[in-house]
Amino acid sequence: MSRSDILKWLDVPPAWLMLFLVLARIQAVRLPVAPLDHPLIGFLAGLLVGGGVLLTLVAVIQMRQNHTTFVPHRHARQLVTNGVFARSRNPIYLGDAMVLTGLIVYWNAWPSLVLVPLFLWVITDRFVLQEEAWLAEDFGPGFEDWSARVRRWL
Repeated sequence: MSRSDILKWLDVPPAWLMLFLVLARIQAVRLPVAPLDHPLIGFLAGLLVGGGVLLTLVAVIQMRQNHTTFVPHRHARQLVTNGVFARSRNPIYLGDAMVLTGLIVYWNAWPSLVLVPLFLWVITDRFVLQEEAWLAEDFGPGFEDWSARVRRWL
């Protein structure tokens, strides 16, 4: 396995999510802030994490049902525009961002909320822009119509 193969294997959204989760957890443990003592904090964190996991699972199932890949760095065989993809062009990455946000809230790592837009920027730069270019190339007007109707995130 070459060095570029190893780097490509490491350059996947779950690895980026883990990196950002580790950074948030380090902040929560090493530089704690006063927790917000409100019963809805745990509920909100649970909704975000659970909703993010559910959104990701639904999107992966939809992609598999449409016989296309959900693996980054691969061209899609089918353009999926229904279900959760009718609301977000990137529901899996959105689910990742929800999990990150939910765990930050759960850990009371409020300063780490700045990591969420940074995470979305990294994911957009490393994956979304290339994937959208491939979709435009492979599916032409179908992708153009879908991207005009459906926002990238929400």
